[in-house]
Amino acid sequence: QVQLVESGGGLVQPGGSLRLSCAASGGIFSIYTMDWYRQAPGKQREWVARITGTGFTNTADSVRGRFTISQDNVKNTVYLQMNDLKPEDTAVYYCSLEEGGLGYWGQGTQVTVSS
Repeated sequence: QVQLVESGGGLVQPGGSLRLSCAASGGIFSIYTMDWYRQAPGKQREWVARITGTGFTNTADSVRGRFTISQDNVKNTVYLQMNDLKPEDTAVYYCSLEEGGLGYWGQGTQVTVSS
């Protein structure tokens, strides 16, 4: 059973940084796609960033240049480094794994950007 566990969220002031982690377990993790999404109160879930098993990465226009996605294949962990955070980045952040045609979601971690 694949499990995804996010961590690293919290309260940060505008301009600050956080690093989110998504630890995966219970799968093979060879050919996969891992995405970060976020959902702010009253808004639809928004795609943020992607990384694949081959190392391809992509980020949404709204966070490009501020957020970086990376992975540690030994630890089966994907990271989202978030710099220059803005109040509009406030949301619950979720990681999502697709492998072998199946999809999995983590429980989410809250990020709040406020002074």
